[in-house]
Amino acid sequence: MADTPFNEPRLALNRIYTRGGDRGFTSLVGGQRVSKDALRIESYGTIDELNSFVGLAVTSAAERPATLRLAEILTRVQHELFNLGSILATMPEDVHPRQPHVTGRDVEQLEREIDEMNAALPALRSFVLPGGSRLNAELHICRTVCRRAERIVVALSKHESVPESAVTYLNRLSDALFVYSRWSNRQLEVEEALWRPNQAASGLA
Repeated sequence: MADTPFNEPRLALNRIYTRGGDRGFTSLVGGQRVSKDALRIESYGTIDELNSFVGLAVTSAAERPATLRLAEILTRVQHELFNLGSILATMPEDVHPRQPHVTGRDVEQLEREIDEMNAALPALRSFVLPGGSRLNAELHICRTVCRRAERIVVALSKHESVPESAVTYLNRLSDALFVYSRWSNRQLEVEEALWRPNQAASGLA
């Protein structure tokens, strides 16, 4: 059997609380104690938040045969997000050669899915509003949280070393989530909600 590219987790979560963070500090993978409001903590904490919303979208996508493929894709994305969180929770000097992280292959797979799914969608003549289906709205939540995670990682990169693949992956994932949202409504035969400025109260006659 060929070696896997990454080390498997070596965890023993026997105790859920340790009281170690009661003073507002937490530990990185290398053991460094840092404030819980540090940008590095904020970055992988937001990715954890994103992963939770992606899990919600997986559940919704798995409920309908038309979107089962998307459930499989999003499940893979969840693993990729955990890999990304792993590398961001580690200072560069402590990174192991086989530590999980996102790679160019992950980005390329997202691009393939974007191109394939987008080819089946009608051209947009306006911005779209989240909604039409629950799955679509959940994917838009994922997209906006992904953009926030990207902004935080970019901010972190101005002060500390961050793998270039981290920003690239989040940038591409946010694009993918937008396409997934449109594709899901298409598969569910739901009409897209387009932005119409004059439907605002100030635009009504």
